[in-house]
Amino acid sequence: MLKKLWSVGLLLLIFVLAACSGNDKANEPAETDGDKKSNVPQVLVFGRGGDSVSLDPAIVTDGESAKVTINIYETLVNFGEQDTTIHPGLAESWEVSEDGLTYTFKLREGVKFHDGTDFNAEAVVKNFERWKAGASEKFYYYHSMFKADGEDIISEVIADGDYTVIFKLSRPQAPFLKNLAMFPFGIASPTALDQYGESFGDNPVGTGPFKFVEWKRNDSITLEKFEDYWQEGLPKLDKVIFRSIPDNSARLNALVAGEIDLADGINPSDAQSVEANANLQLIERPSMNIGYLGLTNTRPPFDNKLVRQAVNHAIDKQAIVDAFYLGRAEVAVNPMPPSISGYNDAIKDYEYDPEKAKALLAEAGYDGTPIELWAMPVPRPYMPDGRKIAEAIQKNLQDVGIPSEIKTAEWATYLDMAKNGEFDAFLLGWTGDNGDADNFIYTLLDKDTIGSNNYAYYANEEVHNLLIQAQSEVDEEKRNELYKKAQEIIKEDAPWVPLAHSIPLLAAKKGVTNYKPHPTGSEVLSNVEIQ
Repeated sequence: MLKKLWSVGLLLLIFVLAACSGNDKANEPAETDGDKKSNVPQVLVFGRGGDSVSLDPAIVTDGESAKVTINIYETLVNFGEQDTTIHPGLAESWEVSEDGLTYTFKLREGVKFHDGTDFNAEAVVKNFERWKAGASEKFYYYHSMFKADGEDIISEVIADGDYTVIFKLSRPQAPFLKNLAMFPFGIASPTALDQYGESFGDNPVGTGPFKFVEWKRNDSITLEKFEDYWQEGLPKLDKVIFRSIPDNSARLNALVAGEIDLADGINPSDAQSVEANANLQLIERPSMNIGYLGLTNTRPPFDNKLVRQAVNHAIDKQAIVDAFYLGRAEVAVNPMPPSISGYNDAIKDYEYDPEKAKALLAEAGYDGTPIELWAMPVPRPYMPDGRKIAEAIQKNLQDVGIPSEIKTAEWATYLDMAKNGEFDAFLLGWTGDNGDADNFIYTLLDKDTIGSNNYAYYANEEVHNLLIQAQSEVDEEKRNELYKKAQEIIKEDAPWVPLAHSIPLLAAKKGVTNYKPHPTGSEVLSNVEIQ
């Protein structure tokens, strides 16, 4: 009897507890669509034209590497959201001495590298010492930005306590802060540098909003949100996947099919179809670039200035811009865009004149030896279709008596060959890193940058002296006059055929918000969301 009563009581207790539990659940607020959405990972798949070369920003010059590394690493100072004005970064403030030779940076406290180690003044010193001590052919940017005439512009970097860094310069450098904001000078974890050595580029560790997860060569690079990132509430995305899709049309098709969320390098010819698609948005990147035909000045026949001038007269640049950029570019005259301070708008372009080209070739004694014309294997905003543009140039050259064979190579190999001066004529381009004339003319055409970004192997001592003087000139008006004079000499020497300054196009799903493309070609994705 007692056992039976105990059983009944137990059943009643279970019933009451179940009822109470149900009532508690009923009194809770119902789960909303917003709650469900907040639990869905925010993943952005970014389709781009090619793979990265390395994820060590200090040793690369290509834009595809920069797109990724700028989200892994941070610099002492930052550019504006869509311009090249200077703002605090890992340094929250700085002071400059009256003579322009000493910069003192106050660093942010509480910042962590992705490996859990502390960011501090010693980390900054070790990164700069690494770049300074390294070979110029490896650390291209450091040696082109912070060395001139064999002299170190940064003579010393000193840690003054844990969160103050002092830079001592050997001479004033007008674009010093803009140079520091460039992607190659992202601060890496000294611990990771020691741990990985030469393989650090495959195992990147910075302080940025995203940390490295995986790299499938020529396919994808995956980053994920860094939970200990110092900027509260950022990044908003949980994961970013950079997918390599070399063909522009295939990349757009992947966007339309929902395989990617954002596509770089949209063909100008596809802009109208993107705008007509209710599920997509067309995005214009602020223009700051140059696409050009490089002529290797140390290789026959382009070691002869008359031949280089002839090629400039032979190419119908307006026809190329009309055919391949469809109103979203302007013909280039000088080696930097008109938006850059110091641009010489008094210079008149070489007119398209095949007969004049033939006369110059005859004067030069050119014998009709065929050349190799190298076409970029990947699309870029300044070069939307390297093969087709090369074919147009090939026809122009044939018309004046220069036979050519079009060749290409995989992107990393292509860059190495250009760096080594192995091309006769080649298509390439440049997107400015900091909005300064120095970053175009000095970086691309100074004798000190041969073998880094001066792929034309152009060397002119007078131009070099003007550019070195301009680097140290703090009076903007005087500085601009120096750059204008340099452009006059470069026009006469004709180391290139400047082709176009383009308006780069991207496309995204309608749900991608807060994506703001930067004129440098690379942007931090920490504010991007997917609705």
